[in-house]
Amino acid sequence: MKCPIDGTQLTMTERAGVEIDYCPQCRGVWLDRGELDKIIERSAREMPDPPEARVYPAGGGHTGRRKKRGGLLGEIFDF
Repeated sequence: MKCPIDGTQLTMTERAGVEIDYCPQCRGVWLDRGELDKIIERSAREMPDPPEARVYPAGGGHTGRRKKRGGLLGEIFDF
């Protein structure tokens, strides 16, 4: 199958038991029917429970930014 964006032949790989078609040129990712559901299901199983809400004092230096963390989706789409 060819990439709908640039016409390059798509490459198929398996990540965490899910087959993914991707374009090595533009790095676009295409999933077949049901593959997104599998990714979401596995991601939900691997995510820890959310932490309890924290209260920050006014002017306490909290920027509101979250620290980026890896996970199943990061593993799957890191080619």
